[in-house]
Amino acid sequence: MKNLALILALMVIVGGLGCISSNKEQTSKELVVYAYDSFVSWGLANATIPKFEKMYNVKVKIITVGDAGEVLNRLILEKDNPRADVVIGIDNNLIAKAIEAGVLEPYKPKNIDVVPKELIDALDPTYHVVPFDYGFIAVVYKKSEISNPPQSFDDLTKPEWKKSLIVEDPRTSSTGAAFLLWTIAVYGDPGWLYFWEKLKPNIYQITKGWDAGWEMWDKGEAPLFVSYATDPAYSAYESGKEPDIGAIIFKEGGYPQIEGIGLVKGAKHPDLAKKFIEFVLSEDFQKEIPLTNWMFPVNKNVQLPDVFKYAVKPDKLVSLDPKEIEQNYSRWLEEWTKLMIEGKTPEEIIKERKG
Repeated sequence: MKNLALILALMVIVGGLGCISSNKEQTSKELVVYAYDSFVSWGLANATIPKFEKMYNVKVKIITVGDAGEVLNRLILEKDNPRADVVIGIDNNLIAKAIEAGVLEPYKPKNIDVVPKELIDALDPTYHVVPFDYGFIAVVYKKSEISNPPQSFDDLTKPEWKKSLIVEDPRTSSTGAAFLLWTIAVYGDPGWLYFWEKLKPNIYQITKGWDAGWEMWDKGEAPLFVSYATDPAYSAYESGKEPDIGAIIFKEGGYPQIEGIGLVKGAKHPDLAKKFIEFVLSEDFQKEIPLTNWMFPVNKNVQLPDVFKYAVKPDKLVSLDPKEIEQNYSRWLEEWTKLMIEGKTPEEIIKERKG
């Protein structure tokens, strides 16, 4: 009887420990997602993620780290001890750097067929990230303040626009990187250096990320801002009337930005992360993108809201070969820094390149 009592007591203790362990597992079930600031500040994160949390009994923790370029830099810093499971925002301009850094684990979602193949190929056919939205870079202005905005890159360098442009830093901002690559696609290499030399007097401020630039422009500190072609749709939605925001995609051709979502290499919850990526491609999530993230959804079954008639689309596209970006991106950033920050001339930079 004593032995039986002892056995029963041990069973109770072990059972209790099992419950504690089980409860601990349930309370520690947390998926960490790195994203750029506006993913949260504009409401996309709150629109549908609670549905995912309920479906899988998980807490999704969104950590914002500035612009997408800053998000990638943080992933690289944490490479040996990754804290995130999923990353959102690495685009077609940053993907080469991300793959080279080895911070992503390729994953082809089960529902990838809802995404047009041309978007996948333009972003990353190796599936280190998959598209979750896309848009076009543009220079925005307020119609009530400017009646004749610049229509081309050459117009943008004219003296009348001195100290008029807010542009994001391509070293820390995905929008800034896209704008830099847009100029390289238009002017070639090393022609872009001479364009930026002409543009330099017309730059009011180089900001670390998109959010900081938008706030500065919205307050009226400078009339022109490197942003997105969907901004007029946003203005119409907010005001309920014809938008005051105008967006110019220069006549040389439009440059697309395709934003991706990917699995972080070494993620603590890879299975949940994969489910989350598939959830982001679903109609439930994608239908919220236009009126929260103000980009185009990648799910081809989603209907666009009426205000998107004000979104500007380019007559033609300009682009760079992803391999060309991969081979030259680091050098372009270094040369941009020498020109714009260190004050070197294009001739000095080209000479250093050859030497």
